[in-house]
Amino acid sequence: MIPWLHEFIKDTLGFDLRLLRYITSRAGVACIFAFAVSLFVGPRVIRRLIAMKIGQPLRSAEEVHKLAELHGNKAGTPTMGGIMIVLTVLLSVLLFADLSNPMVWVVLFVFVGMGIVGMIDDYWKVVRKDSRGIKASTKMLLQLVVALSAAIFLYLYPATSGYIRELHLPFHKGPVVEDMGWWCLPFFMLVIVGCSNAVNLTDGLDGLAIGCSVTVALAYAAFCYLVGNQQLGEQYLLIPHSPYAGELTIVCLALVGAGLGFLWFNCHPAKVFMGDTGSLALGGAFATLAICSKHEAVLIIVGGVFVMEAASVILQVGSVKLRGKRIFRMSPIHHHFELKGWHESQVIVRFWMLSLLCALFGLATLKLR
Repeated sequence: MIPWLHEFIKDTLGFDLRLLRYITSRAGVACIFAFAVSLFVGPRVIRRLIAMKIGQPLRSAEEVHKLAELHGNKAGTPTMGGIMIVLTVLLSVLLFADLSNPMVWVVLFVFVGMGIVGMIDDYWKVVRKDSRGIKASTKMLLQLVVALSAAIFLYLYPATSGYIRELHLPFHKGPVVEDMGWWCLPFFMLVIVGCSNAVNLTDGLDGLAIGCSVTVALAYAAFCYLVGNQQLGEQYLLIPHSPYAGELTIVCLALVGAGLGFLWFNCHPAKVFMGDTGSLALGGAFATLAICSKHEAVLIIVGGVFVMEAASVILQVGSVKLRGKRIFRMSPIHHHFELKGWHESQVIVRFWMLSLLCALFGLATLKLR
């Protein structure tokens, strides 16, 4: 909307507001705007969720044993607060981004689509008073539908088709595979669904997932800006270039602003939880940003905490089924450290620090080629 307003003022009044032309300016304002709106609507959203009795159901003591004692006081804390993140980011992007950009719409589609899937799951948990939510198969099917829709669009849309089929890896100049063909469809689905579920698994302690999400969003703001800047990106850093990717910087910083705003209420002790509404939406957005900036593989590094959380669950389940023994006291791994005696706030802050280091290492891959 702001880019359109700039053109309107220039054409009708002959006055060129150059500040509105720059991606960096609009991205910065989008971040501040998203943060301010989050602080404004946050108390109202929380009160509304409490009034609707949308409280977080916790697993029983029979299911989680010692963990039930540690988290027992969180029962009834309003969940589905991810609605605040989704709406704030959506409003900020619609105001400050160039809405003629197809990549912006793809990221928003996955972001909102995954948020709706998460909202259905959260609502089902509240209605049935069951922490498991909807069937895992149903949830996975809905996620796959959203991911496949976005993948097909990027694959078929003429402006993105050729660029999106390339496969790039860190520490390597140029594409490893110049044309993945239709194989990029299952690859994109794997990235989107995998990342959304990884963020979802990380969302188990106050502020843990959203704090790590802020560092990932900041890293991808840099990636998207550089990929959209031909001189800095393609010519100097030897990374892929797309004229559409730069505008995604605004989406990334809107995520940062909304994330910080949500963290204001989600930090320990949390007044609201994001639920699957927020975690699935954030994971889907990060994956789509990685695909559109052709830094899918780097997401494993930048989102190292998310990968670690998901891997701990996979390893734990595999070990129990194959060996009949546990590797960790409990998975995801943040609960393992809790049961080892770390205070919840210690786990959160240490994982934040680890996430920041992962983001910095991911950014370092830009020069290590």
